[in-house]
Amino acid sequence: MTATHHPDRTVVTVCGEMDLDTCPQVEEATTGLPAGNKTLYLDLTGVSFIDSMGLNTLLRLRHRIQAGGGRLVLIGLQDRPGQVLHLTDTYALFNTSLSCSPH
Repeated sequence: MTATHHPDRTVVTVCGEMDLDTCPQVEEATTGLPAGNKTLYLDLTGVSFIDSMGLNTLLRLRHRIQAGGGRLVLIGLQDRPGQVLHLTDTYALFNTSLSCSPH
């Protein structure tokens, strides 16, 4: 997992699975974002699986970012993890893009 900070945004790249083992790392990487960052791009290109813990992490992160006046954008969302969002009717809650251009 890597985090890249830009003046107007932060890009956090996640790889592997978003599950019980990795979600605490996602939470840690997104805690204390630099002031002034209004957009958090979560690059999920390398994520092959999201379980209920991963989904809850995304929902909590979205809530926290929006409460601070920002937005969460999921980029590079693959088919299998995307299906979890569709099946749980949460896909529409997230700004999503297949492109990874914010880097």
